[in-house]
Amino acid sequence: MTTATLERPSLSQRLKAETAEQHERMHRLMERGAPFSSRESYASFVAAQYLFQRDVEYLFQNDAVKDAVPDLEARGREDASLADLRDLGAQAPEKGIASIGVTMPEALGWLYVSEGSTLGAAFLFKQAQAELGLSAEFGARNLAAYPEGRAIVWRRFVASLDSDTLDPATHDAVIAGANAAYDRFGELLERHFNLGA
Repeated sequence: MTTATLERPSLSQRLKAETAEQHERMHRLMERGAPFSSRESYASFVAAQYLFQRDVEYLFQNDAVKDAVPDLEARGREDASLADLRDLGAQAPEKGIASIGVTMPEALGWLYVSEGSTLGAAFLFKQAQAELGLSAEFGARNLAAYPEGRAIVWRRFVASLDSDTLDPATHDAVIAGANAAYDRFGELLERHFNLGA
């Protein structure tokens, strides 16, 4: 094993580092959108979340994605987001699926963004409870933790990203997929919060 091999960052480390600016952009968009200022504003966030989760869950049909992420069926929040929109008396938006044509390994980048947002949603969930009176049974299902807990499911996903079965030659494509997913979610937040470009 060469020194270069020993020092090569894992895929999950690269994803974190190389999408950090995108991650910060999502934080800024959320701050501007102020989703917890009212239930109406929060419903705009859930509408964006619903469309993004539809994009992500569309990728679950791909056998290569299923092979790379064995517990795929336990992931995704499309149904939870749709139920939350109903709770809030909001219509589910009807838009096309943006991930059509996305294949492996780019699909793993989309999943990285979705799963990372699930991990990071703990704080948002607390805000939804405290400021809007929502819960895992009403209005905030899309922010709730997986039954096993956020950290356990996240660690299992990261292990699949960093497994030896994923060829290092594909890592750039996974990162490109993550950036595309961030671009999509950012565009959805801008549209549903009426933030403009």
